[in-house]
Amino acid sequence: MRVAVVKAVHDDEAGVWYVEHSDVEGLHVEGETFEAFCRNVASAVGDLHEGEGGEVHIEIIARASVRAGAAA
Repeated sequence: MRVAVVKAVHDDEAGVWYVEHSDVEGLHVEGETFEAFCRNVASAVGDLHEGEGGEVHIEIIARASVRAGAAA
């Protein structure tokens, strides 16, 4: 089984998750939620590797940032 690593980032302005870097050549997907992004990645990787046989295990590494206000 092949293992592919996908690094995901959230764009706060656009409100989407997208592929920052990937071991899968040609993988350019996004999703409005992290769950939608994961589904889109799995579908696209399946399409990109169609005809090769076997499974691809996808490791998704996500990066996001948030702000927290301290109570006064």
